[in-house]
Amino acid sequence: MKKFRKVLDGLTTSSPGGTMGSPSCGSAAGTPTAAPTPREIDVQETLVSENFQLCKTVRHGFPYQPTALAFDPVQKILAIGSRSGGVRILGRPGVDCFCQHESGAAVLQLQFLINEGALVTACADDTLHLWNLRQRRPAVLHSLKFNRERITFCHLPFQSKWLYVGTERGNTHIVNIESFILSGYVIMWNKAIELSTKTHPGPVVHLSDSPKDEGKLLIGFESGTVVQWDLRVKKADFRIYYDEAIHSVGWHHEGKQFMCSHSDGSLTMWNLRNTTKPFQVTFPHGKIQKDGRKESCKPILKVEYKTCRNSEPFIIFSGGLSYDKAGRRPTLTIMHGKAITVLEMDYPIVEFMALCETPYNNEVQEPYAVVVLLEKDLIVVDLTQSNFPVFENPYPMDIHESPVTCTAYFAECPPDIIPILYSIGAKHKKTGYSQKEWPIAGGTWTLGSHTYPEIIITGHADGSIKFWDASAITLQMLYKLKTSKAFEKPKQGEGRAAELVEEDPFAVQMVSWCPQSRIFCVVGISAHIILYRFSKYDANTQIVSLEVRLQCESEDVISPSENENNPCFTESGSHSPQPHQQHPPSPGSRTPEGNKDSIPCLKVKDRMVRVPPGYQAELVIQLLWVDGEPPQQITSLDVNSAYGLLAFGNCNGLAVVDYMQKTILLCVSTLDLYGAADPYQRLTRSPRRNRQSTSEFCMRGLSNFYSDSKKRIRTSYQSLTELSDNQQSIDMERSKSPTSVHYPTSLHNDPRVLPEPVASLRASHCSPVFYLLDNESRENSFSRSRSSSVSSIDRDTKEAITTLQFGESYGRKNDAVPTPCLWVGTSLGVVLLIPMSIPTDQEERMEEPVTIGPSGAVLMLKGSILRFSFLDCMGALLQSPYEVWRDPNAPEDPDRPRKRKLVHFSPSSSQDTCGDGHLAVVCSERQAKVFLMPSQSCLFVHNITESSFVLRADVVSVSNSVCLACFCANGHVMTLSLPSLRPLMDINYLPLTDMRIARTFCFTNGGQALYLSSPTEIQRITYSQEMCDNLQEMLGELFTPIETPEAQNRGFLKGFFGGNANTFDREELFGEAAAGKASRSLAQHIPGQGGMEGMKVAASGVVGDLARARIALDERGQRLGELEERTALMMTSAETFSKHAHELMLKCKDKKWYQF
Repeated sequence: MKKFRKVLDGLTTSSPGGTMGSPSCGSAAGTPTAAPTPREIDVQETLVSENFQLCKTVRHGFPYQPTALAFDPVQKILAIGSRSGGVRILGRPGVDCFCQHESGAAVLQLQFLINEGALVTACADDTLHLWNLRQRRPAVLHSLKFNRERITFCHLPFQSKWLYVGTERGNTHIVNIESFILSGYVIMWNKAIELSTKTHPGPVVHLSDSPKDEGKLLIGFESGTVVQWDLRVKKADFRIYYDEAIHSVGWHHEGKQFMCSHSDGSLTMWNLRNTTKPFQVTFPHGKIQKDGRKESCKPILKVEYKTCRNSEPFIIFSGGLSYDKAGRRPTLTIMHGKAITVLEMDYPIVEFMALCETPYNNEVQEPYAVVVLLEKDLIVVDLTQSNFPVFENPYPMDIHESPVTCTAYFAECPPDIIPILYSIGAKHKKTGYSQKEWPIAGGTWTLGSHTYPEIIITGHADGSIKFWDASAITLQMLYKLKTSKAFEKPKQGEGRAAELVEEDPFAVQMVSWCPQSRIFCVVGISAHIILYRFSKYDANTQIVSLEVRLQCESEDVISPSENENNPCFTESGSHSPQPHQQHPPSPGSRTPEGNKDSIPCLKVKDRMVRVPPGYQAELVIQLLWVDGEPPQQITSLDVNSAYGLLAFGNCNGLAVVDYMQKTILLCVSTLDLYGAADPYQRLTRSPRRNRQSTSEFCMRGLSNFYSDSKKRIRTSYQSLTELSDNQQSIDMERSKSPTSVHYPTSLHNDPRVLPEPVASLRASHCSPVFYLLDNESRENSFSRSRSSSVSSIDRDTKEAITTLQFGESYGRKNDAVPTPCLWVGTSLGVVLLIPMSIPTDQEERMEEPVTIGPSGAVLMLKGSILRFSFLDCMGALLQSPYEVWRDPNAPEDPDRPRKRKLVHFSPSSSQDTCGDGHLAVVCSERQAKVFLMPSQSCLFVHNITESSFVLRADVVSVSNSVCLACFCANGHVMTLSLPSLRPLMDINYLPLTDMRIARTFCFTNGGQALYLSSPTEIQRITYSQEMCDNLQEMLGELFTPIETPEAQNRGFLKGFFGGNANTFDREELFGEAAAGKASRSLAQHIPGQGGMEGMKVAASGVVGDLARARIALDERGQRLGELEERTALMMTSAETFSKHAHELMLKCKDKKWYQF
C-alpha cells in the first residue's frame, strides 16, 4: 500500500519518488513527470503483485477438430479427444473440463477405466497416458511411449487392469494400468495368422474379449483377417479370412456370434460354430441393379450390435451409402428389426457410440441413446422412442454456428438483464426435442458463492449476434439477434453487396453495448452501423437510414509530380466529408465512367416492418461509395445514451450522429479536426509513379495495408475462423475474383506451419479488420519507424480514428466546470478533446440542436491510441453517464408521463475533498499516460513495451480497486496500477499469438478475460489471485463415488455350460512371474506430473502453502521415522557385536600365544 502525492510548488522540478516500480522494457515504470498540479492528489493504492495470478478457468464451445469419443456408463461422463491433443470431459451442466496433452499430438482413442475415475488416452505420437479424474483438474499419472511400433487400437475390458494395445505392425501388446509397465506377453502377428499365409494381415483395427470367455481375445486386422486368440494356451482358436477390409466388429452379448463392417458397404454375421463363411451378408443401402449386380457402396466405418430384452436387437452403423447419389449428407443408420431409419447429419461423422444400461458385455445391452460426434457438432439420439428424436444439448456447442468475428465480455451486469434476455430468447427456441433428461448426467456441480451476472456477446459472419449468460463459469444461450433483418436481401450474383462482399455482407466487426440503458450498436463489414433499442413489446416500426460521405476526395491528395511544394492535404474544410441524409439513390447511379458514387453497400428496408420483442433496429448509418471507391471500414465507435449521441471514425475521418433527432452533427476529415493545433509538420511526399487514387494509401497506426481498392472491403475474419472442409478449392475460387483477398489454409491443419505472430500484422485492437499481407508488403511496411514523435510523417499513411469515448470532462485548460466531451484517439498517437453543448431539458433535447465546439486539448503518446478511461482524484473509476432504460413501446400512462432519467458521474460531484478535476488514463499500443484534467499535465507515464505492441487494453476493477490490463502481441498479459502505472503483473501467457486471439481477446471486471482459442471454442482466463484460489470450488467434480452395478445371476445351467469365464486370471498370465519383462527398447515409461492431488488442487495461495507445509511435515516425519529405525538397527547391531566380542575374549583369555 503506497501513497502517491504531487504537490504544487510553482516550480518545474522533478517529483521525488521517481524510482518507484521496477524498470520494464527499458523504461522506468510509472515515471512521474515534472508538470505541476493545481491541487494535492492523494490516492491510496491497494493493489499489489500478490493480487494477481494468471490461470485458465474454463473452455466453452465445441472441441475443435474432434477425433475420438468415450463414455463411462456408470459415472455417465463423456470424453472427446481432438486433433490438437485436447480432451474435453463433459457431465451434467456445469461439469465441463478441458485437459491438454503437453505434446499436442492428436488423440487417437479414449478408454475410461469404468467407475474408477481414470481415463486412458492414446495419442498420435504413440504414447499412452493415464489421467486421474478424481480431482477437479485432471492430471497425467503415467505415460508410456512406444518407440518401435505405432498404436492403432486399444481395448480395456471392464474391471480389468490390463490394457490390450494393437499396433500398425499387427502385434498386440498388453499394458498394466496400475504401473503402466508393458507385460512380456505379446501376441505377434505371425503367430496369430497361419504360417501358410503369404501376406501381412495389416494393422490391428479391432480388439475385444469374448463375452462368453474373457480368456479369448478377438483380433481384427485391416486386410479382413479375424483371429480369436486363446490367451491361456497362446494359440488361435479360429481364423477368418475375408476378401473385404474390416473397419469394426461388434459382439452379440451371448458371445456366440459377432458382426463385421466392411469397406464395400456390407455387414457380415459370423457364428463361432462355423467360421468358414459368414452366415449372413447384407448391403443395407445397396440395391440390386437391372443387370442383377449390387450397387457399389461406401465403407461402413463402424457398426454396433446391441441386444434388447423385449425387442429385436439394434444394429447401428455409419456410412454404407451408395456412390451413385452424389451430394448426400453423412448418415447414421439405425436398424431395429425390419425397420431401417436413416438419420442425415449436417457434418461428417467422426465417431458414434451407443449408450447402454449395463457395463457388462455379457448381459443384454439395452441401448437407450446414441452419441454422435460430428466434425462440428455433438448430437445425442433417443433410442427409446420410435421416431428417434434428439436430446436438447445443454452445452453451448453452437458458438460457431456461423464463424465468430468479434467478442465482448461484460461482468457485474445489472441483475435483471439476464432474466429479461432469457425470457425473450426462450420464445424462439426450437422444439421437437426428446422429453427425457439429458443422458450424460455425471459429476456434481454446485453454484459457488463467488458468482455475479456476466454476459458474453459474440458477433458472427452471417450478421447474427448472440448473448450468452456466462455467470458461474457456465455458458448458456440467452438471446439471438439477426442484424441482416434490417436490410433487403441482396440478389444473388448482382447488386452492390455481391460485388463487395460475396459471402457475408452483414458480418459483424464490432459491438457496443450499454447494459444500463440497453442501447446496442453493431458495426458491420459493409461500413454500416445499426443502433438497437430494447423493448419487451412487439411493434410496427420503420427503420431510419442515414448515409454519410466519409471519404477523402482524390483532390485532397496532391501528387508530388504535379506540385512538389503543395502539402498533401488541402486547406482545412475545402473537401471535408459531406453528410448525406436519407437520400437513397438508385442502385444504378453511376458516373459516366461506370464508377459508383454516393451509394451505400446495402439497402435498408424502407417500409413498415413488424419487429418482435427484444432488440429492435431504430437507426442504420451507412458510409457511401465515392467516385468508384468503396467506403473505408469503420475502425472505432462509441455511443452514449445520456447524450443521445453516436460517434464513429475510420481512416478518413470522424462523424458524430444525434440518434435522438436522427441527424448528422459532425462529419469531418481527421486533418480538419486539428485546425491550427496540428502537432505535425506535414511535408510533401517523395515522388511515386503510377499513383491511381487514394486506394494506395495505408493506415500507419492500424497497419491495414492494401494494394487494391476492392481489398479494403474484405475482412480476414474467415482466416480467424477457418471452418471450410475444402479450403484449397475455396481459395482457388476466390483467386479468380479481382475483389478477393487470398487466405491461407488453416494454420492448425498443417503441423509444419506455425501460427503467424501478430507482431507481423501490426494491427490495433480496435481495428475491426485484420488484413493478410503478402511477404513483400509486410517487409516493406515494418522496415519504417513507427514512432509518432517524428517531426514529419511519411505520406503513405492515413491517420485513422482508432478509439472514441464520450464523457464528462474539460475540453480546455481554462474550463471551470466539466462539460460533455468526446475524446478522440488516432493511429498517430494524438488525443483530441471535442467539447459539446447538449440541451438538458427533455423537450429542448428533441428540438434544439447539439452544438459541437472546435477541438480543445491535444495530447500525445507513442503508437496508436487504444483506450481512454477516467478516474476521480481519489482513484475511483468514473463511469460514462447513461440514461436509465425505459421501454420505448410501453403503453402511455397519462398520470405518469415518461421522462428521461439520466445518471451522471460528474468529476466535480464525485469528490468533495479534492474539488474539481479528474484523472484521464490514456493507453496506446506502446505506452500509458495519466493526465490531470483540466490542467492537462501528465502525472505518470509508463512505456509498456518497446519490442512488441499492445493489442488490447482495458481499465478494469479487481479486488475493490482499478488497474490497467494489457494484452501484447508477443503474448504477454500485463497489469499496471492506477494512477501510478506501477507494473503489477507481467506473464508470458501465449508464446505465439495468432490473429484469431488478437481479434477476440478482451478483459472485463473481476479479473477475467476471454479469447477465441479455436474457431469453435471460447477460453476464459482469470488474472486475479482471489479467483484462482476460489476456482476449485467453482469447478465441477468429474468423479462421484457410485457402487458398481452387480453382474446378473447367470443361472446354474449357463454357468455350468457357458465356459470358465469367471476363472480367468489375467495376473497369472500377464504378470512378470509368468510372462517375464518386456523389452526395454519397445516402450519407455514416463512418470506423470499430477500424481499428488493436494499439490494440484491448490498450487498457490494460503491453501497451497498449507498443503505444501502438510506434505513437508509428513515427509519430515517419515524421514525421522526412517532415521529412528536405522538408529535402532545400528544399536542392536552394536550390542550383538559387543556380546560376540566379549564371548570371544572370555574364550581366548587363558590361552597361550602358541595355542592359537
